[in-house]
This record gives sequence, structure tokens and C-alpha cells, in this order.
Amino acid sequence: MRALRILRKGLCSGLLLNLALAASAFAQKALTWQEVRGKFEALNPTLRAGLIGIDESRASEITAFLRPNPDFTLSTDGTQIAPNNGVWQPFKGTLFTPTLSYLHERRHKRELRLQSAQKATGIAVSSQTDLNRTLLSALRAAFVQVLQEKAIVAVAKENIAYYDHVLEVNRARYQAGAIAQVDLDRLELQRVTYEADLQTAIESLESAKIQLLTLLNDRTPVDQFDVTGPYDFSAPIPARDEVRQAAIEARPDLKAAIQAIDKAKTDHQLAVANGSTDPTFSTWYTYNSSVANPNANQTLGVGVSIPLRIFDRNQGEKLRTRLDIDRTEQLAQATRAQVFSDVDSAYASVESKLLLLKPYKDKYLQMASRVRDTIAFSYEHGAASLLDFLNAQADYRSVQVNYLNLVASYLDAANQLNEAVGREVIP
Repeated sequence: MRALRILRKGLCSGLLLNLALAASAFAQKALTWQEVRGKFEALNPTLRAGLIGIDESRASEITAFLRPNPDFTLSTDGTQIAPNNGVWQPFKGTLFTPTLSYLHERRHKRELRLQSAQKATGIAVSSQTDLNRTLLSALRAAFVQVLQEKAIVAVAKENIAYYDHVLEVNRARYQAGAIAQVDLDRLELQRVTYEADLQTAIESLESAKIQLLTLLNDRTPVDQFDVTGPYDFSAPIPARDEVRQAAIEARPDLKAAIQAIDKAKTDHQLAVANGSTDPTFSTWYTYNSSVANPNANQTLGVGVSIPLRIFDRNQGEKLRTRLDIDRTEQLAQATRAQVFSDVDSAYASVESKLLLLKPYKDKYLQMASRVRDTIAFSYEHGAASLLDFLNAQADYRSVQVNYLNLVASYLDAANQLNEAVGREVIP
């Protein structure tokens, strides 16, 4: 029995350990860009507030299409204010007159209000898409920064591991009397530089993760959060004219500017319609004896009220809305020019980064690695000086970091180009 209890306890402990490890592995699962984007669009409070704003605009469509409410009026007359033959009967001779009236809107005012509200909703949708575009660009920049810092941490670890191997070799050389104590000390002191590089890279990585978590509105601990994705550049890129045309078709702020012109024209039509006269039709009923016909005690009447729009014909709104058409057209032209400017600037930046990256990948990285290994081998065999060895190590580290920073610059430029176009033209 005791052995069974021990076995049962061991199985429970193993199960709990496996569950803990599984939970830890799940919590530390690296997120891809698509997963980060989906999480951002689902949880970001700014985007969610914008979606509520669209729902509010759709609610305004209901209000815009409502018909005027009819009016009901109840009037009285003939109420006694003094006794009649010593008897006070105030309601005996009182006449009650209920009246029902309704304002009839002419010139399709209600339909035009609905069209204006619907077009305002369309602008709200485009503005929300534009907000999503700019926020996603900031999110992608933060995502790229995390990938950049992860790559720099990996290079820093590789450099310190390589240098530790060199130190082991030179410690053996010192024991054999091949190098002096001062040379070994200088090599040992140089390791501090690699330790500092690694610590700085780890700190920068944590800061980048914190920034990304803030955009995601996520409270996951930094040490349990990670992302993954390709950290490289791709060439060639689409032609400039193709990218420009894609921007004209996809940029939501340009679409919103064009929609604003259409809405301004509808608002002008509504202003003209609001300058027309709307009659009010009414009908009433009265229980009242007629002097001309004593047997006719019930009276039914109808009437129409027509405002005389002599002074106020909505002149101000007509002028304002006509001017607003010109204003929105000018703003649309300015937005179109800004689209071309954004695309051209981002495109030139991408081309510039590609021109710098290609020689690094094709030549400089291999050259720096070859020089480092050659000088290290020569130094270990007494054919190179300590200064040459340290310079080769520093050059290799500098080339590696410069390449990683250039890749980050390219990815940021590609992100800016995607933002300028309004959709992904460079994955």
C-alpha cells in the first residue's frame, strides 16, 4: 500500500509538472505578424471606439429618416365662471374641440436627410479604415523593432561565444608561454565590451516588447511575450507607377475626401429643399349647436397653414453648402497630392535601403567573417599582432550590427510604403 501511495504521488507530481510546462510553453508561444495584427484589431481601445462611432453614425440615419410627429390640440370654450340661477354648473355649456395637425415636408427633404446621413456613415467607415491604416503602421514598426532587437541579441550571443572560444585558445597559449601575461589580460578585458553589448541588446529588446504590448493593450509579462517572423529584405519591389495606382485605389483618406464632395452636394440639395414651403394640414371636431341649424350639433372642419417665406428662404445655408462643395473639392485635391508625395518619398527610401543592403549581403558579411577568422587564426599562430586581432573583431561586430540596422531600416521603409499605399505592396 505504501508503495502504491508513493507511485500515485509520483504520478500526480509528474502530471502537475507536465501541465505547468505545457502552460509555460503556451504562454511563451511566439506570435506571428498576422496573430499580432488580429489581436491588435480585436483589443485596441482606439479602434473599438472608432467602431462605436460608426454605429452612432448609423443610428443618426434612423433619426434623419423620421417623419414629423403629428400635433394634437385640445381646446375648450363656454365654461361658466358664475352661477346660473343660483346653480353653478361650470362644464354644462363647455365646448371641447380636439384638433389634429400634421406638417407635410415637400421637395424630398426626408429622403435627402437620409442620403446625407448615409454618406456621413460612409465617410466614418473610410475614416475608421484610415485610422486602422495609421495604427497598423505604428504596430508594424514596433513589431519590426522587436525582431531587430532579437537579431541583435542573437549576434551579441554569437560574438561572445566566439570570443570565449578565442579566450580558451589563448589561455592555453599563455600556459605554453606563447603569449605574455599582458596580452592575455588585454584579451580578458576586451570581453567586457561583448558583455556590455549583450546586456544593452537584452535591455533594448525588453523595451521594444513593452512598447508592442502597450499598443496591443496586453498585460502579458515581458518575459512571457515573444514574436517571430522573417527578418530580411526582398527584392525587387513593384514599379513606381503600379504603386501609385494602387495608392489611388486603396487610400482610405482619399476615398473619404471624395465621399465628402458627394455629401456636400447632397447637403446643398437639402439646403435648397429646406428653403421651400411646407404646409401644415389640420382637422378638428366640435360638438356645438348651430344657430342656423339647431339640429346640427356636431361640426367637422379642416384647414391648411402655409408659411409665407418672404424673408427667410434659407439663403445662408444655400450659400454655405454651395461653398462647402468647392472647399471639399480643394481638400480632395490636396489629399491626392499628399498621397503621391507619401508614395514617392517612401518608394525612394525603400530603393535607397536596397542599394545599401545588397552589397552587405552579397559581399561585406562574408568578407568580415573571413577577415575575422583569418586574423584570429594568424594571431593564434603568432603571424598577426594583438592589435590586428582586436581590430578584426571590432570590424566584424560593426559590420554585423550595421547590417541588422539596415534590415530594420528597410523594413521600416517598406512599412511606410505600405502605409502610403493603404495596403501591403511589400509583404
